[in-house]
Amino acid sequence: MGKKIFITGSTGFIGSFIVEEALRQGYEVWAAVRKSSSLKYLSDERIHLLEVNLSDGQILKKQLASFDFDYVVHAAGVTKCLNSNDFFVVNVEGTKNLVSAICDNGMHIKKFVYISSLSVFGPVREKMPYTDILDTDTPHPDTAYGKSKLEAEKYLSTLKDFPYVVLRPTGVYGPREKDYFMMAKSIKEHVDFTVGYRPQVLTFVYVKDVVQAVFKAMEKGSTGASYFLSDGSEYTSRSFSDLIKKELGVSLLFRIKAPLWFLKIVTTAGEGIGHITGKVSALNNDKYNIMKQRNWRCDITPAIKELGYHPEYNLERGVKETIEWYKENNWL
Repeated sequence: MGKKIFITGSTGFIGSFIVEEALRQGYEVWAAVRKSSSLKYLSDERIHLLEVNLSDGQILKKQLASFDFDYVVHAAGVTKCLNSNDFFVVNVEGTKNLVSAICDNGMHIKKFVYISSLSVFGPVREKMPYTDILDTDTPHPDTAYGKSKLEAEKYLSTLKDFPYVVLRPTGVYGPREKDYFMMAKSIKEHVDFTVGYRPQVLTFVYVKDVVQAVFKAMEKGSTGASYFLSDGSEYTSRSFSDLIKKELGVSLLFRIKAPLWFLKIVTTAGEGIGHITGKVSALNNDKYNIMKQRNWRCDITPAIKELGYHPEYNLERGVKETIEWYKENNWL
């Protein structure tokens, strides 16, 4: 039998691509699912579906009791919640429960790869000229999402003799992704919306490059190490929108730039409506802080040197492939 890999978040955007690459490389793939999970991207008959409950440590321990995986990739998590406390329930407690189940069941895993986020650092190095965020910088996350991811990282750092590696991708885009899709949808309707008048530097990473880093981390990542992931370049919001505009064949585009105070009103209203309707809005207080942040540069040199990570997708290639997928799957 091939090496066994267990992937949480396997029904989601990044996780489903990790599953596909694991199959391509010949792993015996076990995908974590819930009763309510859509299996749209897990149709390959080689995938072993394993129903788990990451929110209950005792139940999870029993569900994993008969398994001994070689690798675990923890890609499960939430990026939007109605209540900020839910970020910590899912992103922190879920991580603790998974690690405890692995340890308590005596699994002999070779590597535990945790998908974190550049958002754990928040708005650091915001004075111009902007410079790369470094692993040695002090994190100051200003979103509930970033705070929860940082707390999960801190928990992992307290473990002894546990072979974990942390990956911190910047904005991840690609087929199946829904947040950047909203931007593409808006541009198709001839509107591009940006906020803030101070220069903003953005970074991106294509989903397949994140997946590349996952498998390199499994092979070469040092225990306790953390790595930033981007495509190695920096962009403006205009760079991104222009590429989407080109791939969609949009000739006329109305560019609206609003002040941050206007965005704050919109996101506050969006969060309030979300609480009333019970539906999470993409326009929330976390989104405000994310869009307010001006510097998203990060240093990927350690990933290049230590993991052998080399981004294969610049933004132009990635956007082209993404828009093609949106079209082929009738999203656009």
